[in-house]
Amino acid sequence: MRVIIYTGKGGVGKTSMACASACTIAESGQKVLVMSTDPAHSLGDSFGVKIGREATKLTERLYAMEIDTVYESEKSWGNMKDYLKRLLTAKGGGGIEAEELLVFPGLEELFSMFRILDVYESGEYDTIIVDCAPTGETLSLLKYPERLSGLIKRFLPVEKALVKTGGRVVEGLMKIPMPGDSVFDDIEHLMDKMERLQNLMLDKKTVSLRVVTTPERIVISEAKRNFTCLYLYGYNVDAVIVNHIYPERAMEGYFSKWQKLQQEGLEEIRTSFSEVPRFYVELMDTELRTMEVLKQVGARIYGEKDPSAVLFEEEIYRVDREHSTLRIYLPFAEKEELTLEQDRNELIVGVKNENRKFPMPEAFSGREIEAAKFENGYLCIRFAAAEEP
Repeated sequence: MRVIIYTGKGGVGKTSMACASACTIAESGQKVLVMSTDPAHSLGDSFGVKIGREATKLTERLYAMEIDTVYESEKSWGNMKDYLKRLLTAKGGGGIEAEELLVFPGLEELFSMFRILDVYESGEYDTIIVDCAPTGETLSLLKYPERLSGLIKRFLPVEKALVKTGGRVVEGLMKIPMPGDSVFDDIEHLMDKMERLQNLMLDKKTVSLRVVTTPERIVISEAKRNFTCLYLYGYNVDAVIVNHIYPERAMEGYFSKWQKLQQEGLEEIRTSFSEVPRFYVELMDTELRTMEVLKQVGARIYGEKDPSAVLFEEEIYRVDREHSTLRIYLPFAEKEELTLEQDRNELIVGVKNENRKFPMPEAFSGREIEAAKFENGYLCIRFAAAEEP
């Protein structure tokens, strides 16, 4: 089974690209489910049908689902949430204020990812296409498993033992409720799911992320940050899709000034994502909605390529904080052909007449290059030590 996640800045057309890809893969004979984790669902608008939290059959091999984050949240941590609410209202008061305090940023999106895990583990589909929330929310929810599972592992056994041995005494003296077994069951369930989700997300043979962008500079900057962040966390970005390209025949008259800006943007994309497959989508003369239009778009995007395949699988970046080193994968390059420059928070790497821009990882922000060498296909850049505060 394959899981392909489409992400990008809001408004770049991720939903349309995800739906078009799903239609193309289903046409090839695979059973496909396209899911939306974005709270502002628009799958139903793209296909022109009503879609709910359970899989809706669109064609013989294509299904769609708009994940209900509230429902998934209650299912995943209902007991724990009820306990925290009782804890907050134990000394009186309560009402809507307690409910508002239990809204943790990013948590509902994490529970949406759990739904993806459930569907994946069911083995019911050949390919799952995910229309993900805009970039910032995506990055925050992808970090949750790594951040929380270790914390829960350390503290859960201790807390559970303390409650079992002294819970009733504390409850009587302090007049606050102690968590029951169902609360700890929720925590253990969450921990187990987060570990499985993390293992799935880091499986490069199964999961690919595809960044959708447009040729505008501000959107490209966001895509570059997104791309770098995902790779630094070990996720596999196997393609970049460039949407909303004005055809040359439309760049006359009123839009003539956009021609130069668009060409500059496309060149920026070419130099910034040179190793990864890039797909270009021209603006059509109709809305990207209904099954027939989406099939046409999917065919235009991928051509002869199989959109369900892993299109790229190399580790581009590797950060070694201990040795203040950044390793950049540069296949086919020769040492004599390489040039390296630093422009504030960007690295500019040249190979022959081609330049590639790399956003600086946060770990090395504001630090100067101290040395660089090329070995085994990787350019290894060492940065000066961070200045003492």
